[in-house]
Amino acid sequence: MDRELLADFLRARRTALQPEDVGLPRGARRRTGGLRREEVAALAGMSADYYSRMEQQRGPVPSEQMLAALARALRLTMSERDHLFGLGGHPAPRRVLRDDHISPTMMRIMDRLSDTPALVMSRFGETLLQTRPAVALLGDYTRFSGMSRYLVYRWFTDPAARELYAPEDHALRGRVFTVDIRAAYTADPHGRAGEIVAALLDVSPEFAEVWSRHEIDVTHHHDLKRYRHPELGELELYCQPLLDADQAQELLVFTATPGSPSEAKLKLLTTMEGRDDQSPATSPEHV
Repeated sequence: MDRELLADFLRARRTALQPEDVGLPRGARRRTGGLRREEVAALAGMSADYYSRMEQQRGPVPSEQMLAALARALRLTMSERDHLFGLGGHPAPRRVLRDDHISPTMMRIMDRLSDTPALVMSRFGETLLQTRPAVALLGDYTRFSGMSRYLVYRWFTDPAARELYAPEDHALRGRVFTVDIRAAYTADPHGRAGEIVAALLDVSPEFAEVWSRHEIDVTHHHDLKRYRHPELGELELYCQPLLDADQAQELLVFTATPGSPSEAKLKLLTTMEGRDDQSPATSPEHV
């Protein structure tokens, strides 16, 4: 670990960012450019004291999780993230295996969607980031661990995962999720997708049956989907994907037909707290 260079790099990246770059208000009393230390700490989910000690060349060696959080908070590119890991005393994550880094461009888009249900998902169906309205609509998808991080696994193993959809839509949803994981599996059958498929084949006869159909194209992205909310009832929403090809990630944005009852309900999500009705037994792909 190179404490001096790590401190210099963090300070340089922090001062290069403006509040608007990360979705923060500038405020009338801000006299200098760049982010404050406490703002970076809050964005990374760590204490201001912990972050300050890194810039002051003090404190323990940061963990890989802390460095990944800092990379997201500082909107680092992949090359900058790898450099940060090296300065922090860890090998750079293998890009072909770790896809939990969200690009600065995607982060800026998410910052500007704070009042809209939106989320970023990996090619394996793992939710990496959600806006607060998305948590209010879907629940906190980022809190799962193990195989349950992947929506396709939850769908075929946890009945609670299906409560979001009307029963008559379950068969189609299962086919959609299977097609999505098949695409990832075809690209890398011996990687993470292969592990997900193998785990599902071991525990879910339903998945095995759908998998055996070898479907590769189930139209679903632009279809109107029905979602069941415990307080708002049914919402009819479109889910528009935006692909980040370099990261193999998708930004999914939920919208409703203008003037519809679902649009009115969608606006109410911005005032609601996140849902916590997922099964606690599995807590810490397209939807």
